[in-house]
Amino acid sequence: MNRPARILTIALGLVLLWQALVWLTGAPPYILPDPARVAVAWWARAGIILGHAGLTLAEILMGLVLGAALGGAGAIALAFFRPARRWLLPVLVISQAIPVFALAPLLVLWLGYGMASKVAMATLIIFFPVTAAFHDGLRRTDAEWLDIARVMDAGRWTILWQVRVPAALPALASGLRVATAVAPIGAVVGEWVGSSAGLGYLMLHANARMQVDVMFAALATLAVMAVTLYFAMDAGLRRLVFWQRETSPDLD
Repeated sequence: MNRPARILTIALGLVLLWQALVWLTGAPPYILPDPARVAVAWWARAGIILGHAGLTLAEILMGLVLGAALGGAGAIALAFFRPARRWLLPVLVISQAIPVFALAPLLVLWLGYGMASKVAMATLIIFFPVTAAFHDGLRRTDAEWLDIARVMDAGRWTILWQVRVPAALPALASGLRVATAVAPIGAVVGEWVGSSAGLGYLMLHANARMQVDVMFAALATLAVMAVTLYFAMDAGLRRLVFWQRETSPDLD
């Protein structure tokens, strides 16, 4: 079964499981609406939902670009400059020890209710997995490659850009996949804390008005958008690191 057919099968299975849960629990629509009710709500407010989704998607993409760029630069600094490693590593750990929910109100206070605070939140969440994965890849370059480069009298920068970075691209790809999966969290949390648009804002607004079907419609849109973004990133990364072939986990 190819990937699109598999994705559709999984989606259909989740919808059927959702419908079965509604039937078994007998939950009222204001607690757990059935898929048909949510579909009707989405169709009736498609323009509004897609408008909010476009803003959330823009926040996610901008955060992803900034987080990946800062994470890549941070990983290179950690690998190339020993003093930077001593100072930056504790800062990275501290940044992850503080819950993002605690930082969101501060970012909204400092950067306002516009897009900037949501992009900053997404960037903070994306920064660490990219930095950690890329730095780990830079540290684990094959020693034989480094010996050959030194025998050829290559300098530190040449070894970094022509040996270490290409060798670490598969690790960077893994970090970017993780970052893409968690990127929507930052944008939506920022919208929950303070915003006037976006899917997070729409969900809070619908929840306050007891429009649970609209809230589920916005949540489903966010899920579809996040999954699509992840698979698009995965396809692009497969082309970037085309020399890394997947091996079957089957040991038989």
